[in-house]
Amino acid sequence: MSNLVSFKGAKLPAVSTLSTALRTLETVAGPAGSVIIKMDKTGHWVFGADQTDVEEDSTWAVNPFSFIHGFIAWGDGEVLGEKMVSVSEPLPEMDAAPPNAKRGWETQVGMSLKCLSGSDKDMEARYTVTSVGGKKAVQALAVAIAEQVEKDQSKPVPVVRLKKDHYTHKSYGRIYTPVFEIVEFVSMDGKADEAEADEAPTADAAPARRRRG
Repeated sequence: MSNLVSFKGAKLPAVSTLSTALRTLETVAGPAGSVIIKMDKTGHWVFGADQTDVEEDSTWAVNPFSFIHGFIAWGDGEVLGEKMVSVSEPLPEMDAAPPNAKRGWETQVGMSLKCLSGSDKDMEARYTVTSVGGKKAVQALAVAIAEQVEKDQSKPVPVVRLKKDHYTHKSYGRIYTPVFEIVEFVSMDGKADEAEADEAPTADAAPARRRRG
C-alpha cells in the first residue's frame, strides 16, 4: 500500500513530540472531519446524517496529530455542551454541567480519519466516543501509534480497518465495541498509488449502500 495523502488543514508539530501527547490518552477513562463517523448499537460502522454504512474492508488513515480529549454533556438526543482540546494539552477545566444534561459532563476522546479506498475515498471524518469500549479502542490505537513513532518517526500514520467486537451484558445483552485493526503505518506526505486507483471498482459495479437513518 502506498503512502498517505496529506490531511486537510492539519497543523503538525514535530513528530518527536507525538508519543508523549498520545500516551496521555492511556490515563483518560485537532481538526474535525467533514462528517461524523460512529459505530451504531447494532455493531455497524456508519457516517453522516443518513447513517450510511461504511464499506466493508475499506481502509482509513488516522491523523496522529488529531487526537483530542475533553468533555461532552448530552440532553435528550442533543449536545448541550462540549469542550475538547488536543491530547497535548491538559483536560479542560469545566463549570457545572448544563441543567438538562442527563449524565452531567462525560469524558470523551476522539480523532480524525481519512478514507483511502472504495466509494468514500478521500472523505474525512471525525470520530468521538464516550463509551468505555470506545475509549479503550481509541486508547489502544493511540498507544500503538506512540510505540510506532518511538521506533520510526517517518511513518506515524496508522492505516486501519474499522472492525467490531462484542461482549454480553447481563442486563442489556450483546454490546458491540469498536476495533481499529491496524494494517500498516505510513508517512504523512505520500500520495495514493495511481495503479491501485485504476483497479478500484467502478460505481456501477459497487453494491448498493445501506442507509440506517
